[in-house]
Amino acid sequence: MKYIFYFLFLAFSVQAQLKGVVKDSISGQPIPYVNIWVENENIGITSELDGTFTINTTSDKVLVFSALGFASKKIKADKIESVVLKNEAIALHEVIIAPPKHDSEIVIGNYNKGSINHYFACGTSPFIVAKFFPFTKEMEQHSFLKSLLVLTKAEKGNAKFVLRFFEVNSDGSPGNDLIAQNIVVPIKKGKKNTSINLESYKIKVPTNGFFVAVEWLIIEDNRYEYKFTKVNEGSKKFDGVDYDPRVGTIPSEETSTWTYYKGKWRISNFKNSQTESARYKNKYLELVMKLTLTN
Repeated sequence: MKYIFYFLFLAFSVQAQLKGVVKDSISGQPIPYVNIWVENENIGITSELDGTFTINTTSDKVLVFSALGFASKKIKADKIESVVLKNEAIALHEVIIAPPKHDSEIVIGNYNKGSINHYFACGTSPFIVAKFFPFTKEMEQHSFLKSLLVLTKAEKGNAKFVLRFFEVNSDGSPGNDLIAQNIVVPIKKGKKNTSINLESYKIKVPTNGFFVAVEWLIIEDNRYEYKFTKVNEGSKKFDGVDYDPRVGTIPSEETSTWTYYKGKWRISNFKNSQTESARYKNKYLELVMKLTLTN
């Protein structure tokens, strides 16, 4: 099975555990699930429910703070004891005049759970994987998102991820968020079909398509430890750390996947050449998702 991984303050730029808390500039309340990166590096963490975070880096680095509904912010690592983020209004371009009727629906992207054995995972840094859905003729009469089914695999029973929806930029990359709410999705232990009801959000799909994205959270609820063996080091056993969940993928001849890490969106050009599976070999990996849309 293959996984794809796309203040103790010390002076003098010495690696240290830097601690801080993220708060709302208006309410003063802590902000949970803020993803925090070391600028231009694949090192990051996520704030916990109480807004606190701990990150291993040096005082001369710059940290990037990113959360839905708040303006991103860059702060030097020696100034992070208390970080304040400003609310950012999300421009919703689709104006919904009437609520969905819900008397007709279509399904896009059905899949067979038993045939999925390759996954996206985040490793130990915040990570977003987004799948593009083009606008189709059927969507003209079924333009509201009703539900989403995604295949997840977790070692723990209290894991969670954030589900996000993005518009499409002119260059084809993910753009602005389609909705202003954080959709935090709880995950059950094991290999499961995780269903998310979207009716209450009244998400109307844009006519130039949209992205559905999974955002991983580097929080304690998602953290698990495991042991692995390095054969090239005399078959020694080592302790490892990863973060739930893993999200199922399907093989594809073309890529419609974008990933967000180190603070930037990048189109995925990775082909799975190392696998022994003939179905997945030398194919792009796409998030496996079943979308139900209604009128």
